[in-house]
Amino acid sequence: VSALPGGSHQQLVMVMPEHELFAAGREVAERAAWIPLLILLLMLPLGWLLSRLLSQPLRQLVAASGRIQSLDFSDSSLPPSPVRELNELMAASEAMKVTIRDFIGLSRDMVAENALEQLLGTVLQSTMHALPAQRGGLWLMDGAQLAPSISRDEHEQPLQLGNLPLDDALLLDTLAASAPQQIAANPALIPVEMRSLLGEDTRQLILLPLRLESQELLGLLVLASSESIAHTQSGHRINYLQALVGFAAIAIDNRRLASALQQLMNALVELIAGAIDAKSPYTGGHCQRVPELAQALAEAAHQSQQGPFAGFQLSAADREALYIASWLHDCGKVTTPEYVVDKATKLETLYDRIHEIRMRFELLKRDADVAYWQGLAAGEDAARLKQQCQQQKAQLDDDFAFVARCNLGGEFMDDADLARLQQIAGRRWTRTLDDRLGLGPMEQARLAGIAAPSLPVEENLLADKPEHRIPRGGADTLPADKRWGFKVKVPELLYNKGELSNLSIRRGTLTEEERYKINAHITETIKMLHALPFPAHLAHVPEIAGGHHERIDGKGYPRGLHGHEMSVLARVMAIADVFEALTAADRPYKPAKPLSEALQIMRKMAEDGHLDPELYQLFLDSGIWRHYAGRYLAAAQADVADSHAYRPRQSLHQH
Repeated sequence: VSALPGGSHQQLVMVMPEHELFAAGREVAERAAWIPLLILLLMLPLGWLLSRLLSQPLRQLVAASGRIQSLDFSDSSLPPSPVRELNELMAASEAMKVTIRDFIGLSRDMVAENALEQLLGTVLQSTMHALPAQRGGLWLMDGAQLAPSISRDEHEQPLQLGNLPLDDALLLDTLAASAPQQIAANPALIPVEMRSLLGEDTRQLILLPLRLESQELLGLLVLASSESIAHTQSGHRINYLQALVGFAAIAIDNRRLASALQQLMNALVELIAGAIDAKSPYTGGHCQRVPELAQALAEAAHQSQQGPFAGFQLSAADREALYIASWLHDCGKVTTPEYVVDKATKLETLYDRIHEIRMRFELLKRDADVAYWQGLAAGEDAARLKQQCQQQKAQLDDDFAFVARCNLGGEFMDDADLARLQQIAGRRWTRTLDDRLGLGPMEQARLAGIAAPSLPVEENLLADKPEHRIPRGGADTLPADKRWGFKVKVPELLYNKGELSNLSIRRGTLTEEERYKINAHITETIKMLHALPFPAHLAHVPEIAGGHHERIDGKGYPRGLHGHEMSVLARVMAIADVFEALTAADRPYKPAKPLSEALQIMRKMAEDGHLDPELYQLFLDSGIWRHYAGRYLAAAQADVADSHAYRPRQSLHQH
C-alpha cells in the first residue's frame, strides 16, 4: 500500500482461485508422497529376501537340533551366516553334536567289551583321546591299595607303574576333592609309583578318581598332557572327562561283577564235576580229562586252514558253551547208583553177593561132612562114605569156582555155560532162619505182598526170587509227550537182582535194567541242563553235552541223531569221551588200553559210523593224543609214535 498524490491511500487487492494458488504446492506434496510409498514397496521384497537369508541358518539349526534330539549324528554341515552370533551358535551346536556322539560312541564301546582287560584298554584309550593325553595309567582298588591295571605311552607301549597306598598325600587330596585334580609335572610332587607317566613334554597330570554312585572308590585314572588345560580350549573337556570316567566306573564295576559271577559259575561247574568223579573212586578224573581233550580238538578244528574244517569258527560264546558242556557232560551220573557205575562183577550191588553164595557152598560142604559122620554112626561102610564125601566136596569146589568165574563177566558165556549154571542153581540147601528179620522199612514194605514160607525151607542154591524183581515207579519212566526226543527202550523192571539172572549175563556185568540205568545218565544230563536258564549264547549247552553217546549213523542214544543233525562240538565231545574211557586206568571193569589198541578201536568206530571220521582224523593229525598221553598215560601205554596207520578209511556214514 502506498500513498497517492493528495495524501489519499488506496489498497490493491488481488484475488486468485484457491486451487490455482496451491496447485504448485499440492503437486509437490503429492509427488513427495509417492516417493516413500515406492521406497516401501521396494523394501518389502528386499526385506522378505533378507529375512529368508537370515532365517535359513536358523531353520537349519533347528533341524540340526532336532536330529541331535533323535540321536541322529549324521554329518550335515551348516552353511555360514553373515551374522556373527549365528555362526557362533551353529559352531556351539556342532560341538555339542560331536561331544554327544563321541560320548555315546565311547560308552557303546565300553559296554560292548566283554573282557575286563579289553574294557580297561578301551577306557584308557578313550580318555586319552578325549583330552588329548600322551600318556595314561589306570589303577584299580586291590584291598587297601590301588594296583596298576593298564598303562600306555604315546607309542602304545606299557609303562612301569607301582601300587599306590591310599595314605599317600597327593592321593588323599585327590580323593577328598570333588573335582579332578590338575597338578604340574613336577617329579617332586608326584609319587614315585606314577612318575613313569612323566614324559619330556609333559606339563600337567590330570587325576580322575573312579567312583560308583555310592561314592565307593573303584580306581584312579591319571592322564599326562603336554598342554596346560587352563591355557587351551581343552579346559571344558574336564567336565566331559569326568562324565566319561563316571560311566567308565559303572562299566568296569559291572564287568568285574560279571567276571566274578563267571568265575563263580565256572567254580560251581567244576565243583559238580568233581563231586561226580569223587562219587566213584574208579572214575576219578573222567569229568576233568574230557574237557581238556574236547577243548583241544575244538581249537584244532578252529585253526584248520584246509580240509573239511577250514571254515569252522569257534567264537568266545562257543568256547564258553563247550567249557560248560564238557565239564557237565556226565552230570546226570549223580542220579546213577554208585554200585551200578562201579559194578565190577555180576552179583555186585552195594556189596558183592558172591560171598552169600560162597557161604551156601560152604554149608553144602558141611552137609557132606555131616552126612559122612552120620553114615559112620549108622554103621555104613567108612571107605565108601569117605569117597562119596570127597567127591561131593570136590564137585562143590569145582562148581563154586565156575560160578566165581561167571561172576567176573570177563568172557562171553555160551549156551553150555548157561546150561551148567542152571544145573548148579538147581541144587538145594536148607534155610532155617527167617529172612524177614532185620530189614529196613522200605524192604519190609516191598516184601509185604509176598508170602513168607514156613521154616525150615529148601531153596535153590542160586535164587531168582520175586523180591529180586524191583518194579519201575512212575518217577523212573519217561514222559509220554517225548518232550526231549528220547528214543530209548525202557525196561519193565527198575532192577532185577536175581542171582541166576545176573550170573547168566552173556557179556559184561550189567543186566538190561542196569545198562539202561547207566545209559540214563545222559538223559538225566539233558533234562538237568535243559532245566537251567542258560542265556541265549549258551542255549546249545544241552545239545553239546547230550551228544557224546550219539553215533554218526543214527544208532546212538538217547535221540538216535545222525551226523548231520549234530553240531561239530557235540561230535567233538563223542571223540573226547571215547578216547578218555579207552585209555583210563581207573575203571573197575577193564584194564587201561595202550594207545595202539585205543586208536585201533577208534579207527574201527570211525569206519563203522560210530565216530565222525573227519574229526577223528583231525584228532590224529593234530597230535592231541600224543600230548594227552604225555600228561596222563603210563609209559607202558604210550606205544605209538606215528598215527598214520590208524587213519580211518573212507566211511560210508560221512555226515
